[in-house]
Amino acid sequence: MHSDAYYRLREHRATLIAVALFVVIFALYIAKHQVGWTVPVLTTASNKGVLLAIVAMAQTLVVLTGGIDLSVGMVFVLANCLASHLVVGTPLQAAVGVIAVLAAGAACGFVNGAIIVYGRLQPIITTLATGIIYFGFSLGLRPVPGGDVQADLAEALTGALPGGVPTMLVVLLAVVLLVWVPYSRSVVGRAALAIGSSEAATYMSGVAIGRARIVAYTLAGFLAAVGGLLLTFVTFSGEASAAIGGVYTLNAIAAVVIGGTVLSGGAGSAIGSIFGAFTLRTIGDLLFVFDLEPLWQPLFQGVILLVAVSLGSLRLLRLDNRLDMFR
Repeated sequence: MHSDAYYRLREHRATLIAVALFVVIFALYIAKHQVGWTVPVLTTASNKGVLLAIVAMAQTLVVLTGGIDLSVGMVFVLANCLASHLVVGTPLQAAVGVIAVLAAGAACGFVNGAIIVYGRLQPIITTLATGIIYFGFSLGLRPVPGGDVQADLAEALTGALPGGVPTMLVVLLAVVLLVWVPYSRSVVGRAALAIGSSEAATYMSGVAIGRARIVAYTLAGFLAAVGGLLLTFVTFSGEASAAIGGVYTLNAIAAVVIGGTVLSGGAGSAIGSIFGAFTLRTIGDLLFVFDLEPLWQPLFQGVILLVAVSLGSLRLLRLDNRLDMFR
C-alpha cells in the first residue's frame, strides 16, 4: 500500500522534472559565466525570467480549463503602455496608476471569458481577435516607444534586497502566494481542473462551468498585466510591439508545456510553468556564455519543447482515465 508521500510525488512529478531541468541548465550557465554566482548576474537573470514566468502563470490558468489564451502577450504589452502613462508622479499617484493598470488587465481577461462563455466561441479564435484589439489600444497609447515610470519604485523592484536576493523573485513569490495558492485550493480552481478533465462530467455534476471559466480568464488578464507592469519597471518606458506580444504569448505556451501542464487541460501547476519559463530564459543566456550563435536558441528551445510534449502525450496515451494520473 502506497503512502501519501508517494501519491503526492506522482501528482507533482511533472513539476519536479521542470525544476530539475532548470537547475541543471542554470548550473551550467553559472559554471560557465565569467563572473559566476554574483548579485548582478542573479538579478539580471531574475528580472528577465520573472516577466515570462508571470505570463506563463496566466496561460496556465486558462490551459487548465482546456482552453488557450492567445491574447496574454498583447495584454502584457497593453499594460506596459498603460503603465508608462499612469505609473508616474508621486508615490500615491503611482499607486493609483498601478491599480488602474491591473484593473485594465483583469477587464481584458473578463472580456475574453465573457465572450467565450456567453458567445459560445472557441477560446483560440476569441483570444486571437481580442488580442488584436488590445494591441490596437496599445498603439493608440504608444505610437512610438517612450514614456516614464516612478523611478524609486522601479529601482526598488528591479534591484536586490539586503543579502543579495533579487527583489523580482520576492515579487514572484508574492504573486504565487496571493493568486495561485488561493486559486488552486478554491472551489473555482478545482472546478477549472474538472472542466479540463471532462467538461461533460463537470456539467452533469452541477458545477458552474461558466463562472469558473470567466474567473480563469479574468485572473489570466490580471497576471498578464502584472507582467506588463513589471516590464515597465525594467525598461522605464512603454512600447507597443507586436513582436514582443507574440514572443511572450508563444514562449508562455512553451513554458506551460515544459512545466508539465497538459495542453488538453485538467492537470498541471503554475509552479511547473514558472520553472519552465526560467528554463527557456536561461537557454538564451547559456548559449551566450558558450559563445554559440543566437540562431541556435530556437533549436534548443524547440527540442526541449518537443521532448516535453512527447513525454506528456505518452503519459496520456497510457491512461484509460485522466484521473489515473493522481492514483
